[in-house]
This record gives sequence, C-alpha cells and structure tokens, in this order.
Amino acid sequence: MFPETIQSALEGLRNGEFSIAELVTEFATRARNAQPELNAYITIATEDQLEQQTSYARDLALKDAPLDLAGIPLAIKDLFCTELMPTTCGSKMLEDYVSPFESTASSRLLQTGAVFVGKTNMDEFAMGSSNENSFFGPVRNPWHVEHVPGGSSGGSAAAVAAGLCLGALGTDTGGSIRQPAAYCGITGLKPTYGRTSRYGMVAYASSLDQAGPMTRTAYDAALLLSAIAGPDDRDSTSSAEPVADYLKDINKPLQGLRVGLPKEYFEALGEGPVLNAIMEAKKTLEQQGVSFVDVSLPHSNLALSAYYIIAPAEASTNLSRFDGVRFGHRCNGARDLADLYARSRSEGFGAEVQRRILIGTFALSAGYQDAFYKQAQRVRRLVKNDFVDALGQVDLLLAPVTLGAAFRLGEKTDDPVSMYKEDLFTIPVSLAGLPAISVPCGMADASGTDLPLGMQLIGNYFDEARLLNVAHQWQQLTDWHSRTPPSSAREMK
Repeated sequence: MFPETIQSALEGLRNGEFSIAELVTEFATRARNAQPELNAYITIATEDQLEQQTSYARDLALKDAPLDLAGIPLAIKDLFCTELMPTTCGSKMLEDYVSPFESTASSRLLQTGAVFVGKTNMDEFAMGSSNENSFFGPVRNPWHVEHVPGGSSGGSAAAVAAGLCLGALGTDTGGSIRQPAAYCGITGLKPTYGRTSRYGMVAYASSLDQAGPMTRTAYDAALLLSAIAGPDDRDSTSSAEPVADYLKDINKPLQGLRVGLPKEYFEALGEGPVLNAIMEAKKTLEQQGVSFVDVSLPHSNLALSAYYIIAPAEASTNLSRFDGVRFGHRCNGARDLADLYARSRSEGFGAEVQRRILIGTFALSAGYQDAFYKQAQRVRRLVKNDFVDALGQVDLLLAPVTLGAAFRLGEKTDDPVSMYKEDLFTIPVSLAGLPAISVPCGMADASGTDLPLGMQLIGNYFDEARLLNVAHQWQQLTDWHSRTPPSSAREMK
C-alpha cells in the first residue's frame, strides 16, 4: 500500500519499502485513471518526462542533500512556467504555450528531486472561485463529482484530495488556495506576501498573488514551504526576511496560546454547519490550554468591494500583453491591427476574464481612477490596520474559510456577484498580505454525501511557523485531514 503523505513517503523510500520509480508510476497511473472523472489535470507528464525527472531524483537520493524531496510525486498549478510541460493558465489564449524558462517555485522543487506528475487545471488566469472557468472544462470535487472543488486552484486541491499526487502548488490571490482546500478537505497555506517568489508565475494581480503548498497535512505543507520560500533576485517583491525552520517547533504544545475570534466574520457566517464545526474545534483547542478572545476587524465588510476594484485593475494591466502579436492565440484573417487585437483577445479570453478586464480598465480610466482605484487602496490600508491591531492582542486568529460546503456545479455560474462572495472570508487576509492556513475541521451533509468543511488560522507577517505548528497540533488531535473521498483514485483503477 502506497503512502498518502509526503512525510510517510519519504520514510518509505528511506526504509526501502518501494523505489522512487514505483512511487512515481503509482501516482502517474492514478492521475491518468482519474482524469476522465475529475479533470484535475490539464497536462499529465509523459513517460519520457517522468523518466527524466525520476532519473535526476534517483541521483539526488544518493547524495546528502539538505532539502530532500527526491522522488516525491507532486502536481503544479498550470500558471507556473515550466520548461518540461506547457503552461496554459487554463486559457485558450495560451493553449499551446511552452515556456522558455522555469519559474522559481517549480525550479526550487525540481532541485530537491521532486517529480511533477502534471500541471493542474484551474480557473482561467486564476479568475474564479469554482474552477468552472477553465477552457479545458471544469474540475470536479472528488468527494462528490456534481460539486465544485473551489477555485482557482481547484485542480491542485482535487488532485491532492483524490490521491493523484502527494502535494501540489497552488496560488492565492483572494483565497484561491484556502477556499478549494476547505472544499476538498485538505490543508492549504497562503504565505505572507513576498515569502515565495512570483518569478515565472503568470500574473493575475501582482500585489496579491502568492504561491503556496496544498497538501494533506500541515507537516507536508511545512516541507514544501521550506523548499520554495526565500528571496529571489529575479522578483523585486520577494522578501529578504530570513526563512524560518518550519519543522523546528511544529510539535510545540499549544498551552498558553491566545487566539482571536473576529466578531465580524462570525456575524457574517451565521448559524450552520461551518459555525458548529469551528465551535467544536474551539472546545478541542481549549482543552489543550488555548485561550480565546473576541477581536474586531471593523473594515472587513469593505474588503470584498475593494478587492474587486484592485484585482481587476491589476489584471487589466497584466493581461494587456496577450494581444495576438508576440505570443498567445492569434485570430485568423485579421483585416488590420485593431481587428487583430480585438478578435484575438475576444477569442482567446473567456467570459470571466473579459469581465474582469473591463472592470479593471474602467476603474483605471481617466476620471474614475481617483473615485475607484485609489479609494479601494485606501480601504485596503484600513483593512490591513485592523489586522495589525487585532494581532497585536493575540497570537493568531481563528476564522471560517467559506460560508458552507462546496456548492453544485453550475449553481452560481449565472450570478457573478454570488460567486464573488465565495471569497468573503479570505479576501481581507490577502489585501493585508498576511499568512493564513486552511485546515479540515468537519463534514456537512450535501446531496446525500458528506462534504468537507475547513477553518482558517490567520497569523502575523512571516509567522508561518506558528500557523504550521497550530495546524499540525490540531491534526494530531483530530482525523478530519486523514479522511479520503469515496471517489478517490484508489477506486478508479
């Protein structure tokens, strides 16, 4: 029986229970078998690509490498530029694009000997909360295939939950790691803005995008973050803050920890299964010596509106490079340059991407920039100050990730505003640039099937080590993270 976590896989490899080739073959086979049902991947590595990576991993395993993930089968969201496989961003615009360079995050993982099983499906250019906006079709939640996995990193979340890889990289702009992690019952960490390099990560909103690990456990998340964190000369937004040893205090007891409960979050959440699950988690943590206090984030109700000005404004600028001239989709039979631009972009971009480009372009247009974009940035500062004040009183915050369990495919596709509200509890953290981790905390009945629920731990800047410690200790007390969906890859053979 092959392991389901990175930690146990590394132990199995060290003990000779299986070889690197056997481990990689097992997860690549799972990925291929599950693809017709889940559509979690856009590209699955070929046999030659897997052999090339496996050969390097075997060589590295013979050396005394300081950070060794040799032979660990991982997946990577398809907006990280990779030389080995295409980078599509889930869009027709980049359907056949192969990058001439490697992103920093993927390069650092490859250097540890990790093996990429494939590139995961995603909402087009990371714009979405359900993974229904992909040119390559929607991803399905492995817990119930008629439900969404969340987005935009839904492919990565579904792949980890279904056992199609041992871990994955996702990106979080307004909640795109944490929300799908909650919907799929896995662990998802959004690091502090600047903790991981954005070089080679196709930009959606440059002041918000951040890469992070999606794994079954907090311990595994610590392993992946250790590999990808740190400054990068090629990314001016990466921080020079020293990288902590994320495993050093991961087993530290929780006695004496002070945790804040943001009252505005719980007022917006209301009664229901998510609140019940979090209150049960609170009781469990109190038994470990954790104390809870109410805190206030008075401007959090403005965060959603501010985000959907700032993020589309930055997207409209970032996506202007896709014009049908230098790279990307080009229309046929253009009459002139203006027609080339217009038709290439309208054919290459999906409806949600076009919507956000138009919103952003309007927000930055003459006469409206002060009223919308600059005002949204002022609100962003207020949101950040609220978090700074709250975290000055406590060690971290406990909050919901979502309003409920994963909704049905197609349920919200005709209501963009309702879809945007899916990020109600994750966006404020992103605007502030803080780290946060989503961990499983319960189950809710939906359509006759149990669906996972998640809770969110929010920490101070560059305090990922504490978040991982608390999340790991929580997972030693509960088994929510170890539960597997009924449609997992193990049953798809």
